[in-house]
Formats: sequence, C-alpha cells, structure tokens
Amino acid sequence: MSNEPQIIINGVPLRQGEAMTIRVALELFAMDLHATGLGDDEHGRAMTKGYLANIESIRALIFKS
Repeated sequence: MSNEPQIIINGVPLRQGEAMTIRVALELFAMDLHATGLGDDEHGRAMTKGYLANIESIRALIFKS
C-alpha cells in the first residue's frame, strides 16, 4: 500500500516515486511562500495568498485517504 497520492497527468498515472516528488516539491514551495512570499507589494501578496490557498486544497486531496 502506498502513502503517496494517485496522480494522473494527461491520462498517465505517475509511479509512487514520481508522485512523491510532486508532493515534496509542493511542500517545499509552500514553505518558501510562507518564509519569503512573492513580494511585498499588493500583487506579490495576492499571488502568495492565491498559491497558498491552492496548495491547501491540493493538500486536502492528497491527505484525504
């Protein structure tokens, strides 16, 4: 049994290691957004907020099972 999410890209299911790579990259991106964001101007803050919101929805799907 795999602890990694089932991810399908363009109809192709990813192997466990590939799914793990995407999951880890997503988490590292989230950590970087929390630490540095995408700028201190209104646009950068909005982009950071948007990315983090999408990451949260993806996390909900990944850790659903």
